[in-house]
Amino acid sequence: MKAPSLTLGIEEEYQVVHPETGELTSFITEILEGDEETREQIHPELHQACVETASEVCRDVAEAREEVLRMRRLVSGTVAEKGLAILAAGTHPFSTWEQQDITPLARYVGLREDLQQVAERNLIFGTHIHVGIEDRDFMVDAMNVSRYFLPHLLALSTSSPFWEGSRTGLHSYRSIIWRNFPRTGIPMSFGSWNEYEHFIETMVRSNTIPDSSKIWWDVRPNHKFPTLEFRVCDMCTRVEEVVCIAAIFQGIVAKLWKLRRDNLTFRQYPEVLLAENKWRAARYGLTGKLIDFGRQSEHPAADLIIEIIEWFLDDVVDELGTRAEVEYALRILREGSSSQRQLAVYEETGDTRAVVRHLIAETAEGV
Repeated sequence: MKAPSLTLGIEEEYQVVHPETGELTSFITEILEGDEETREQIHPELHQACVETASEVCRDVAEAREEVLRMRRLVSGTVAEKGLAILAAGTHPFSTWEQQDITPLARYVGLREDLQQVAERNLIFGTHIHVGIEDRDFMVDAMNVSRYFLPHLLALSTSSPFWEGSRTGLHSYRSIIWRNFPRTGIPMSFGSWNEYEHFIETMVRSNTIPDSSKIWWDVRPNHKFPTLEFRVCDMCTRVEEVVCIAAIFQGIVAKLWKLRRDNLTFRQYPEVLLAENKWRAARYGLTGKLIDFGRQSEHPAADLIIEIIEWFLDDVVDELGTRAEVEYALRILREGSSSQRQLAVYEETGDTRAVVRHLIAETAEGV
């Protein structure tokens, strides 16, 4: 069995806002009508106030960082020409879905027709990390086992404590909105690539989906590229947070490959148990506890994340040259996730517009 390439790809979904009012602002149609080079690199999403970027294939985390910086510069410069700004967070602090325009492309018009208001209110923004895996059976194996770590990475990335101007009491309200879509959440496990393919074939033949792109699990085999796509995370606010999350997912796949190569594995748990941890991550972020299912006990989320870094990944990060990027998670634990920082600004000011200004500034850090 061939070792995975561990290449990286990063997709980010930015919010376009008016820098003075802080309101979400429709913009993507201007991209669609612009020059070809920009259209190739900045992609539409369901709502016109969202712009998505997709990196080139990156050989390592260092290249991935440069791609994130390049794309943020491109998007920032493009919207600035119209007097606008971008911010990176899982939800907007106060804009409402009812006020947003849907992108007038067949894909999104069809999605709204299919899902109705469920689609319209899906005003959320995420970070997707692709890790290159060419062997399909190992891809399924890695998907099965990596499900365990999804809540921990969600907790690190939480950036959506607000919804339509209210403090929700959660750290990832994006996760709650997103689960209203069908075929989302933590997936079931599969015994092989053939079993996964049979599942997709059944869904297509029954006219449930046109293809596997309409499977929106928190981790999935990508339908176009030989990558395992991790989709659980909120949109990361700071560049270094994106890079950290990407490095951890890459490290997890690398470690799972080493275990598989040595005829070992990591214990799997049913999705109903893993979903309990995901709920805790969405509700409490880094401030709460997650369950260690092996010990059948709960522990501070920060402690379990440190265990992943210092125990599970320790023997692969130096091989990958990503120790500094992975250990940036320890800084997140010290300083708080984006959701914690947003809440601190709100507690100090009582103003969600101040939160928007804070997010615009953090999104631009180092860019």
